[in-house]
Amino acid sequence: MTVPRTDLALEAADDLAARAINFAPPEGIRRLESLQEGYAVTDIRITCAAGAQALGKPVGRYITVDLRPYFDRQRMFFHRAVWCIAYQLRSLLPDAGPHAQILVAGLGNRAMTPDAVGPIAVENLLVTRHMVRTLPRQFQGFTPVSALCTGVLARTGLETLELIQGAAARVRPAAVIAIDALAARSRDRLCATVQLSDTGLTPGSGVGNHRRAVDRAALGVPVIAVGVPTVIDGATLCADLLAEAGCPQQPLSGRGAALFVTPQDIDQRVTELGRMVGYAVTLALQRGLTLEDVTGLLG
Repeated sequence: MTVPRTDLALEAADDLAARAINFAPPEGIRRLESLQEGYAVTDIRITCAAGAQALGKPVGRYITVDLRPYFDRQRMFFHRAVWCIAYQLRSLLPDAGPHAQILVAGLGNRAMTPDAVGPIAVENLLVTRHMVRTLPRQFQGFTPVSALCTGVLARTGLETLELIQGAAARVRPAAVIAIDALAARSRDRLCATVQLSDTGLTPGSGVGNHRRAVDRAALGVPVIAVGVPTVIDGATLCADLLAEAGCPQQPLSGRGAALFVTPQDIDQRVTELGRMVGYAVTLALQRGLTLEDVTGLLG
């Protein structure tokens, strides 16, 4: 039987609940659900080692914003989605004061569309560190934000963590925000979900290419991860489709182990979601700005 592959804590919790019908769920997992700006928000909180082992995720908070209503294109859909993500991100950021340095890292390969969420988000981020340093009086109300796109190991010869460690050593941020593409289990959540967590992330984990973790243990400061699922593991998708059709589950051959599926309109969705995340991070950090301000400043 194929083990479902997902980076989303919400999907892991749903799968655990489905398997726990006949026995009590493990301790150390709390689930809070709410509605913000018209979007469903689920806050999974893992509070102890037992909960972490049950979900296969580190102890911490995992906030999932369900963006499926976004694609209905209802009134102010982009405006509401950006603010929803921004509010949730603010709840994860440390209270280090308005002048604390923040480093934003866009992970992934800009040349490969499903992996381009991080770089596109950074392209739509208001970077202010240089302005605050050069013109401190004019920009005294801005949070100093710096950013980098890490690229991929095959292009740079450097691990993602090594690049972020180098930048962090120079900037000395109060927190790092890492933006990356993820893998989902459910096709309904593909390019229709944003997950935010305070546990950092492991680059490439969604596609089985695990690199060194980007987290507090490695950097010495809080690492807030922002992820968008853009792919589904082919074997997991086949297993779920067979189960929906009522077919008995069969062990799948390893020939499809490296196959990943994306939506047909992946280009448009990744571009939209990258812009959305970039704007949301900007609003979360620059509390005196409106979405209209950000749009004008970024063009």
